[in-house]
Amino acid sequence: MNREQAEKEVLHLTDAWAAAELSGDAAFLESVLVDDFIGIGPLGFMLTKQEWLARHQSGDLKYEAFNLDEIKVRVYSDAAVLTGRQVQKGAYRGNSIQAQFRTTLVFVQQQGQWKLASLHLSTIGQTPPFTRS
Repeated sequence: MNREQAEKEVLHLTDAWAAAELSGDAAFLESVLVDDFIGIGPLGFMLTKQEWLARHQSGDLKYEAFNLDEIKVRVYSDAAVLTGRQVQKGAYRGNSIQAQFRTTLVFVQQQGQWKLASLHLSTIGQTPPFTRS
């Protein structure tokens, strides 16, 4: 598979993943996360695949909006790294989670299929004054 085709497949999977997050489709998410998936939240906490899915299965997590933009995909053989901006509005156990994050998603190919292996979120802040010219 050439790089361009791999990028298209990763982008397609990313769109489907974002739609599943928005709708709380835990069955689809279970099918696209690798068994040893790790999600890292914006405060540094880590969630396993089962913990990630449980937020949707329990109904504790509800999104009103979930979008990705500013996307860039880099493909390396059987792995791909996507960086972008995640903008979300929702609630977790009744607590607002309206925010935007810089996100990194790591995809791997397993048995010819792209899967999501890891995700990392960071709050978007301002560039520190000492780094500006």
